[in-house]
Amino acid sequence: MLTSSARLLRLLSLLQARARWTGAELTERLEVTDRTLRRDMDRLRTLGYPVHATSGPAGGYQLGAGRSLPPLMLADDEALAVALGLGSAAATSVAGMADASARALAKLDVVLPTRLRRRLLALRGAIVRLPDGGPEVGLAAVATLASACSEHRAASFDYAAHRGEPSRRDVEPNRLALLGGRWYLVAWDRGRGDWRTFRVDRITALALAGPCLPREPPSEDIAAYVSRGVSTGAYELRASVVFAASAEAVRATVPPAYGVVTPLGPGRCRLEAGASYLDGFAVWLAIIGLPFTVESPPQLRARLRELAARLNAAGREDDAA
Repeated sequence: MLTSSARLLRLLSLLQARARWTGAELTERLEVTDRTLRRDMDRLRTLGYPVHATSGPAGGYQLGAGRSLPPLMLADDEALAVALGLGSAAATSVAGMADASARALAKLDVVLPTRLRRRLLALRGAIVRLPDGGPEVGLAAVATLASACSEHRAASFDYAAHRGEPSRRDVEPNRLALLGGRWYLVAWDRGRGDWRTFRVDRITALALAGPCLPREPPSEDIAAYVSRGVSTGAYELRASVVFAASAEAVRATVPPAYGVVTPLGPGRCRLEAGASYLDGFAVWLAIIGLPFTVESPPQLRARLRELAARLNAAGREDDAA
């Protein structure tokens, strides 16, 4: 039989682990009576935890959101996951995240049991974190746009396009995506009457407006949608290449920000990508090291033949020497 304090902590852990519990489930887990359970719920409310109770066949107990963040009960693996996540946040491109993560991690370190602290120190010592290299964005901007997405609120901001042209945009935010170290906002652009993808680091003078009706996202696969827009939409040269290799093999070489890989069947896939100039794109395809054929554009096939001829000539000169 647990003591009253241990039982209270156990009850709090259960309430934080799941959205809703029935009274019968909790009394069975804690091995207490209904009366003891109700008394423990009252004690949690006295301590500031907003515990909601509903009656009836579908009733039960639920831990609601309060005015301030209450202490959390974490299992061992959950505590390690949070600590590692906070440590990794220092390498992100979100301004202010490193300081906030360090403060939160310091608070967690104080309460970690000795056994977990040892494991965490061992994990930290074995992991090398590299900055993601993306442009820095403000923590407030990311948080504000995330709120707009989840709360279905319109937003307006100044935006600098790919070539630097400034514009004022009125949008309905839908999703945020992190790709290649850069943050992107997928939103319905009211002025253009279409979906657009915006780089968050190019957004300034951000302001939220009133509510808007929810829209179906432009794609079921937002990651592929953003990848396609980033890797092809910003370039005049767009190419389609079929590899005689699995999608997994090509994705291991081609980052999502460089192109979209679509499986075509066993041992075949299509790569859609964009580039600023043909020569660099042709060389990039060659060094991937997998057999491929070009679907489009025809200029790329011609440039590859020219590149192959130059390389063959250079190879013959080396042999003659």
